[in-house]
Amino acid sequence: MKLTRLYILIFFFTGLNVFGQRQEDKIYLAIDSFIAHPSAKALQNLTSTESNFWKNTNPKSKDELLAIVVLNCNKAYYENQFGQSEKAITSYEKAWQIYEKNKLKDYDIIEYCLKPLGNLYTIMGDYDSAENTIKQYFFIVNTSKNYPEAQKQKFAAILNLSNVYLSSGKSASAIDLLESTLKTEKLSNTQKGILYNNLGNSYLLSAKIIVLNSNPWIKAEKAFESSITYLKTEKDQSETLSNSYRNLAALNRQWQKFDVANSYLEKAEKLFLQTPNQQPRKVAKLYYEKALLLFDEHNYDACSQQIGESFKLLIPNYKISKNSLPNKNQLYAETVLMDLLDLQADIFLKQIQPKKALEAFQLSFHVEDLLMNTLVYENSKIITQIRARNRTEKCISIYDKLYQKENKVQYLEQAFQLSERTKSGILKNYRSNIKTATTEEKSLLQQLQNLNNEILKEQQKGDLANIANINKAIKKQNELTLALKQIQSKNSDYIPEDCDLKAVLSKLEKDKAVMVYYFMGAENLFYFTLQNKRIELNHINITDTAIPKIAQFVDYFSNANEITNDISGYNTYGKILYDMLKLPKNAVYRNLIIVPDGILNFLPFEALITQESNTTNFAKMHYLLNDFKIAYTTSANFYINAKPIPNSTKTVLGVFPVFEKTAYELSYSKKELQSIQSNFQGRFLENADATFANFKNNASQYAILHLSTHASSGDVETPASIKFYDQEILYSELYNLTLNPDLVVLSACETGIGKLYKGEGAMSVARGFQFAGAQNLLFSLWKVNDYTTSVFMADFYKNIKNNIPYFEANTNAKLDFLNNKSIPNAKKSPYYWSSFVYYGSISPEEKSTNYILYIISLLAVIGLFLIFNQYQKWKTFTKFSKKRNTKK
Repeated sequence: MKLTRLYILIFFFTGLNVFGQRQEDKIYLAIDSFIAHPSAKALQNLTSTESNFWKNTNPKSKDELLAIVVLNCNKAYYENQFGQSEKAITSYEKAWQIYEKNKLKDYDIIEYCLKPLGNLYTIMGDYDSAENTIKQYFFIVNTSKNYPEAQKQKFAAILNLSNVYLSSGKSASAIDLLESTLKTEKLSNTQKGILYNNLGNSYLLSAKIIVLNSNPWIKAEKAFESSITYLKTEKDQSETLSNSYRNLAALNRQWQKFDVANSYLEKAEKLFLQTPNQQPRKVAKLYYEKALLLFDEHNYDACSQQIGESFKLLIPNYKISKNSLPNKNQLYAETVLMDLLDLQADIFLKQIQPKKALEAFQLSFHVEDLLMNTLVYENSKIITQIRARNRTEKCISIYDKLYQKENKVQYLEQAFQLSERTKSGILKNYRSNIKTATTEEKSLLQQLQNLNNEILKEQQKGDLANIANINKAIKKQNELTLALKQIQSKNSDYIPEDCDLKAVLSKLEKDKAVMVYYFMGAENLFYFTLQNKRIELNHINITDTAIPKIAQFVDYFSNANEITNDISGYNTYGKILYDMLKLPKNAVYRNLIIVPDGILNFLPFEALITQESNTTNFAKMHYLLNDFKIAYTTSANFYINAKPIPNSTKTVLGVFPVFEKTAYELSYSKKELQSIQSNFQGRFLENADATFANFKNNASQYAILHLSTHASSGDVETPASIKFYDQEILYSELYNLTLNPDLVVLSACETGIGKLYKGEGAMSVARGFQFAGAQNLLFSLWKVNDYTTSVFMADFYKNIKNNIPYFEANTNAKLDFLNNKSIPNAKKSPYYWSSFVYYGSISPEEKSTNYILYIISLLAVIGLFLIFNQYQKWKTFTKFSKKRNTKK
């Protein structure tokens, strides 16, 4: 039967097919059919339904698009039920993207998409995405009068946000949020019980982070007990009540009250199993907690059996056998899998099977890498990287013991590689990715960073912050994140870059240098010494000794008077720390490369005392500065890939806001400006010209970027920043600059100080420049004195003008400062001269002219040889011809 023109028009505009069925009805039928009989295979049919919908080139109506949103939400729910968390996140993200882009309505997008998506982000360790998602639906609920079940959704947002804070280590934020909610909100008994359970976990976390005293532990116990009191009276709360018992079990396990812990865990399991159709992941998590208790009771065989049961739940076709591990290709991004593998490795260690333990830890590292693939935000990546530190420490310790036993250098090399993978991994990965990123990817990254900075700046306003503006930025940030994930999903998986150890050793020989490479764990401070084409590994226990001594020495630099008021104490602690850190003595080479870690990032190694004395004359003290020319670097990979120091003529872009006639005036900054200007050509932005825009527009044209201004290290809540004449710039705002200078000099206070992350280092102004592409930097570790800085900088630049390498110029300027007779003894305290540290290359750039001369010389020799050879042949031929003529 032919379709009439009218019927064709009706079909086109309503989405009817030739059988009279609308597209959205087909989709809903497919969803209903799937829900009736859900299975992994049925999921494929649902995916095919969606795929066919998108293949159809007809315009999509809002009703059809809403049907696709519903399809993806249902698909995500069951993907999560079947243990496919990554796929579930992708489906929820797609649903949210379509819903937002097309401004759809008439669907509870919070309940069926945003809430489970936020929870999955938390489970997978993507805490920034989780926080942004939760804040977004919290804002929707609070600002929409017509939103159904607003109070219920508001509670869910508070609960889930506290979960994010807990998972990402923000115990104080979680406690503030929960305590405030319990005091001010009208809550049911069930809601109170759930919040008290989270509050107990928050107290536990604060006890671990701040100090191991009884008060937070007791508070936690009372909160869990309150949770049980409220939940016991409510129906259908078996799983929630089970969680409170599990937390009490964990608390008593830490107190080594194993019988009490076991009784709570039995109650928890009984209640938990009353809830039908539990997700395999949740059951596996419960089994993991049982395994932890068995481990602490030293029942390792039963513990291993429990781990096997968990693997069986999480991994299809896994067969339980004693001490068996999953295959690498069976693993996927799942935090419970990682926890189980780490626990199994600990069992192997207790059973004195170190190589088997390493095998389990390697699988856990693999899962960590898979999890890293799912992350976009820097903060989430840092937290994931920190989580790997304890595992890394255990592995290094195993390799150390294996080396002591078998004397195979490969164990030291493997320990070094593991340490390297935790060093500035986010910075390394960012630099690597930005080189290969497409124009679209770079644009998205830049927009994301701009939005992040916008949110941070608004949040700094505290009570005056515009919540609507923050939410608008978060909303846009989420859209960009989803777009970026789509691009990055097509790229290769995240694989930590291995370090070419032979290249490191070879470069050290070429640079005539020794490298001391630190890894600071929870129990041990490991240090690798690389010199004479050899690697050595040693360690010291840090629980009771190292950290307090390092902190005590660093405290001497908190203000100008600390050292001058206790010169004898400084001498003593400087020598103790020098001995403790095992720095090389009587080394063949005088160049020293230091790769710090943890609190050592804030330590001025040059100011350590190599030989204690009674002198009060600072110039006559025995500093490490006198023995070595020191350069620092964030990782071994950065050392071998650092930009060489060129021998070409150097031009300077100087930024000198000066801030005349203000509270921020830097009077000696002018002297610093005049000193540099008299020795170097370039452009010098002074006073009102020293704007951020002028700096950005000119930075790529000069070899040296010199910024003489104010800076701040920030604090836990406030990011590090640097002042230009017109505005204060957060360290993260520097990320989007594209720089490749020979040197960046940050002549300002605390430019190397910021929120410290183990392995990654300090989130400082200097780090911002490193993200922007700067490789050689000179920056400060504390508040510097205006006058002494100008004197130091004048000497530093005189050395550079004489073609002295940057790291050596830094050493020479410090020695010149100590030997300067016009400077009084009090001002020669290490406080005044040791603040500036140099991070970067010590290798001079090889002159291309040398190669040209070499090639020309070689060609000349070859040419002369050929001419001489032809001449010899000609002589021989002439003699032979004469003889022939004579015979004739």
